[in-house]
Amino acid sequence: MGGRAGGTRGYACTPYMHDHESVGIKEAWARSGNVREMHFVTATFSDDGKLYFAPRANHYILAKVGDCGAASADVSGRRCAGASFVFGVDESLFERETEGARNFVSIYYTEYGDTANAMGEIARVVGKSGRVGSAAHAHMGYYCGVPPRLEFPFSDSIMVLEVSGGHQGVNKYCERTRRDVTRRGITMTSLIGLSILDTLK
Repeated sequence: MGGRAGGTRGYACTPYMHDHESVGIKEAWARSGNVREMHFVTATFSDDGKLYFAPRANHYILAKVGDCGAASADVSGRRCAGASFVFGVDESLFERETEGARNFVSIYYTEYGDTANAMGEIARVVGKSGRVGSAAHAHMGYYCGVPPRLEFPFSDSIMVLEVSGGHQGVNKYCERTRRDVTRRGITMTSLIGLSILDTLK
């Protein structure tokens, strides 16, 4: 199963299973000029995410990449028991310095909220959250040997937030931010939370 991942910059997220294949892709990405940052993360799927994507993994390698097309080629042939995701950035809503390290990446999807007006409203609301260092509108490519339970209908309406601060309470902080957007009439639903445990590159 695949999806549009494009030649844009973005994020690649692939399972780390502590096996030869996982070590191989980690080492390849560590040497790759396409990979700007690489982290070892724990993934928490929302109930909505669990509905669409199985099997899942608990631990992933998360990379910020310059070319999502190349990253998609890296993960599309993996045989591990777990889905890989590539998020190609269509529009950066903002990026700024925050106090503390960015140690959490929160992935959402919007339902019928990817118009220019909606993106502007999301940027305005999320921009008030001082711990959000960047926000981007993206599209998702999904790669897994096992077909999804249901076809995910919102692959072109993904929001990616990078959040700083302590791990404790960050989920509640992101949930509060999500609710603030929803109050503006834009349904933004949590998909995956990625908690950075270690920086690899």
